[in-house]
Amino acid sequence: MSSAKHLTEWPDNEDKHSSWRNSIKIITLNVNGIRAANKKGIFDWLNDQNADIVCLQEVRAQLEDIQGDEYWPKKYHCYHKQAVKKGYSGVAIFTKKEPVELTDSMGSDEFDQEGRYIECSYEDFKIASAYFPSGSSGDARQEAKYRFLDFFEKKLTEYNESKTAFMFCGDINIVHKEIDIKNWKSNQKNSGCLPEERAWLDKIFEEYSCTDAFREINENSEEYTWWSNRGNAYNNNVGWRIDYQIYNNYFSKAPLRASIYKKERFSDHAPLVIEYE
Repeated sequence: MSSAKHLTEWPDNEDKHSSWRNSIKIITLNVNGIRAANKKGIFDWLNDQNADIVCLQEVRAQLEDIQGDEYWPKKYHCYHKQAVKKGYSGVAIFTKKEPVELTDSMGSDEFDQEGRYIECSYEDFKIASAYFPSGSSGDARQEAKYRFLDFFEKKLTEYNESKTAFMFCGDINIVHKEIDIKNWKSNQKNSGCLPEERAWLDKIFEEYSCTDAFREINENSEEYTWWSNRGNAYNNNVGWRIDYQIYNNYFSKAPLRASIYKKERFSDHAPLVIEYE
């Protein structure tokens, strides 16, 4: 189900096979429908950002739905993994530097059919756009979420054992600590803030030596990336921080600057923008 459409032109002052710049700018965003985000100006904004890598989640479109040129920015190699079910899930990576390998499977038929993972490999690291399931619709989906966490943990184990530099970006659908959610106490029994889910993040940060890039350089409270559409949550900043850029101990680049872009709204999520040395 993976698909790619390469750029047809490359700016004269850039070399698609060259090394990364001194710094690398990475953006991750759950677009909650790429066609809806397009109408809200996401591609104009991305063009101005000039990021090196863009990871998108919940694209919710088949390739035949997004054939317009605006969906395939010329500066990027654009890769998609769609869900089998139309209008559901889906992830993408836009990258200035052409990867040496593309992977669109995490080894689970269940989640590969849902279009939840795509990964680009470069000479010095791997990066994935991942869309973790939400368990908010009921027990069955919560159990699916736990199965996804188990599969993802196997991938982290594999890359740590092979000493492979690895970063994954995306909508994890889990807050980590009290600082990451406005209403901590009232959400303790809700999916995304369950103790078992937060313990999984504890495990990957502690036992797997992974790093939450945003929190590495920003410990401010009320820094959220998602807001419910109910109760005027966005205007009141009643949010959750559930979008991450996370890297393992073999990833050699350190975060320099991090921001959550809120001047414009392209989705119910906000873009997480991080620049690495």
